[in-house]
Amino acid sequence: MPRSPGVPTPDALEARIAELRAAVRRAVAAGDRRAARDLRADLRLAERQWDEAVLGDAGTGNTTSPGGQDARESEARGLLPVREQVHQALTLLGAPAAPKLIGSVYAAFFPGEIAGSRLTSLRRDEERSFRTAPYARPYYLCAALTADLLAPARGLLTVSTWPLEQRIVGPLSPRTDFLTSAVRLAEHAGRGTPSPDVRRLLWRFASNIPGAVTGTVGTVEPADLAEAARAELQVHREPDRRLRASAAGRARTRLDDAERLFGSRLRALHESGGRRAAPGERGR
Repeated sequence: MPRSPGVPTPDALEARIAELRAAVRRAVAAGDRRAARDLRADLRLAERQWDEAVLGDAGTGNTTSPGGQDARESEARGLLPVREQVHQALTLLGAPAAPKLIGSVYAAFFPGEIAGSRLTSLRRDEERSFRTAPYARPYYLCAALTADLLAPARGLLTVSTWPLEQRIVGPLSPRTDFLTSAVRLAEHAGRGTPSPDVRRLLWRFASNIPGAVTGTVGTVEPADLAEAARAELQVHREPDRRLRASAAGRARTRLDDAERLFGSRLRALHESGGRRAAPGERGR
């Protein structure tokens, strides 16, 4: 069917959608809620135009737009697709994180909430998408890799665009990542007036960092939290960095592209007890 003059092509609309999503992320990261809402409205309009251009009717059928089912569901809630919500929270944290923390950070710093039920299969969906069409997306939500086996770390999500060293976890990494995230959250909160939800989240971090609580129980100053977290981070950062760098070197030489993002399951099975005992080992 011929296209009306002035109507954008699907390719142009897809480019526009990608630009708007990036703009929304930048606005939210900068704390500009009003700009983020305006940009989300533009994003929803562009997605409806894509539906109309490709399907002929934005409201019918099961075929998905570039945002997929998440985009249509989120439009009804006024939110971003769940993978973009997770990406925003992880970008703010700056370190591998468990779904529960990701949800808490998003609820505190961003409008809306992440549906917990959608997080259970998110990483598997991302891996399936990557293996089907590698690097077709600007980023993927992938697994943290264990430093010893280069296997997927249970329950930890990362972002594919992070350096490999940042996506690997060793014995000291949970603490260094916790402190790193505390600094980043405190700095972000300190740029404005923290909401009650943000203050509660900062308190959860501060109560596990010596010297971070300097006032009334249940309250914390972002600057005090950041300073205390940086002080302890200096103790653990260098040994953790060396181990992660060594593991990243092994990963670059031993793993293929998909395994560097989602981990090596065969190696994890083999090295965690899957091999047979050699002659003379039985009975030791």
